[in-house]
Amino acid sequence: MIKPGPIQVLIVDDHDMLREGLASFLRAFHDFKLVGEASNGTEAIRLCRDLKPDVILIDLIMPEIDGVTTIQIIHQENPDIHIIALSSFNDDGLVKGALRAGATGYLLKNISANRLAEAIRASHAGLPTLSPEIAQTILNKHDTPVVPTGNKLSHREKEVLNLIITGFSNAEIGQRLNISTYTVKNHVSNLLVKMNVSSRTEAVSRALQQDN
Repeated sequence: MIKPGPIQVLIVDDHDMLREGLASFLRAFHDFKLVGEASNGTEAIRLCRDLKPDVILIDLIMPEIDGVTTIQIIHQENPDIHIIALSSFNDDGLVKGALRAGATGYLLKNISANRLAEAIRASHAGLPTLSPEIAQTILNKHDTPVVPTGNKLSHREKEVLNLIITGFSNAEIGQRLNISTYTVKNHVSNLLVKMNVSSRTEAVSRALQQDN
């Protein structure tokens, strides 16, 4: 259940200037509230236990505990917290690691303020949030999602999955494919069952496991 009030955000990055920039960005939106800042993974884990933020923006290359390990620990302790990896690197290994650890999104630091705001809102709603460059990399490298033997996705289910990877909501997918939101929900449910996953984010992570 989504809590009422502003989306509470925790910033985790070892660069002071970037944290200050993100803090200023958050203050420009009435529906966001900065609840804390951490300069490393150890601080982030402690603050999550105390503050229970809704969304975390976290760098992946940090001292003491790296971002992927930090994401894994926080996700295990607080699975309801949505975590967005905010990185300078479009690296397949980092993307895989972050999503498998429990991140709901992976954004590049060159993202615009408005797109970052949209991503925070989407992540808070439980939707995967990927930079367009990341989504395109996934689509180019992983045309056929990994699914258990005998559970091939239909052509329409693959279309829906590709749009999920790109970050579209059910309503937006319906508009693009000219089908009802109800039909989209059915396709999403079917592909989650076939891929043996329980969420859209897990479906994106499973698609990343394709190595050919």
